[in-house]
Amino acid sequence: MAICVSMALLGTAAYAASDPLIGNWRLESQEINGQPSKADTLTLRITQEGDKLRFAFSVPINNVYFVSMTYTVKPDGSVGEVKNSKGETMGTVELTSSGPSEYKLVLKGTNRPDSNGKITLSADGKTLISEQNTVPAGPTARSIHSKQVFSHY
Repeated sequence: MAICVSMALLGTAAYAASDPLIGNWRLESQEINGQPSKADTLTLRITQEGDKLRFAFSVPINNVYFVSMTYTVKPDGSVGEVKNSKGETMGTVELTSSGPSEYKLVLKGTNRPDSNGKITLSADGKTLISEQNTVPAGPTARSIHSKQVFSHY
């Protein structure tokens, strides 16, 4: 999956604008099952909306960044909707803090396999590592592990 929707983050408290997760993140590298994979240009912007966090994934089209997917979720395990660029619901997301700088993410959607992920923020707040495990349906399906590394800018 070119855009692993692994970008989920955030703990259980409301976040202040100074929180290191809030801001713009640029995809630097990507691995699929431990092998380097071509990383298309991707930007993740995280903003606060009340007690929820909004994640917007953007890709460049004709030198203009186009929001391809968003979700807004309260980081306490509540369910939020994943929406495509047209605002149509594609699935759901759940976000839960699992440690001081680590978050768990569960993504579900119609006609796509469920994914479980982990987001880890570096101690210096400059790097975000997103790891995702997806198991496609079917008797011969094998698990896909993806890892994306983002830098804060």
